[in-house]
Amino acid sequence: MTARLKKTRKLRGHVSAGHGRVGKHRKHSGGRGNAGGQHHHRINFDKFHPGYFGKVGMRQFHVTKQRSYSPTVNIERIWSLVSEQTRSKYADAKPDGKVPVIDVVRAGYYKVLGKGSLPKQPVIVKAKFFSREAEQKIKAVGGACVLVA
Repeated sequence: MTARLKKTRKLRGHVSAGHGRVGKHRKHSGGRGNAGGQHHHRINFDKFHPGYFGKVGMRQFHVTKQRSYSPTVNIERIWSLVSEQTRSKYADAKPDGKVPVIDVVRAGYYKVLGKGSLPKQPVIVKAKFFSREAEQKIKAVGGACVLVA
């Protein structure tokens, strides 16, 4: 911005330049940044940022990711884990005859969830975990759920 358009041009001759005589225009009178959040700026923090200070929950020492690692797959995607050939080969299989086995652990999934629907074709599904709904839907089409360690 050019000098002739600046506010100071209008304020020539006005001693405090719009910043008041009593309070004075000083550099960082309240402290820099979030200073004083628990002291002189407490009202602002309590009013607009409740819960900013303090802790929540329990500490967990030595957090390791493998403990909670459990990739999931829905039953609507289970048949995509085997080839189309396998599906057509067992398409007319009887529930007491030969049935395809789908090992989701080999495909990199641990848990089978119950979203979607299965074709009316019996199947044996191997996984580490099954949701209740997934187990019901697999058994409804004449299949079986096998738990794998």
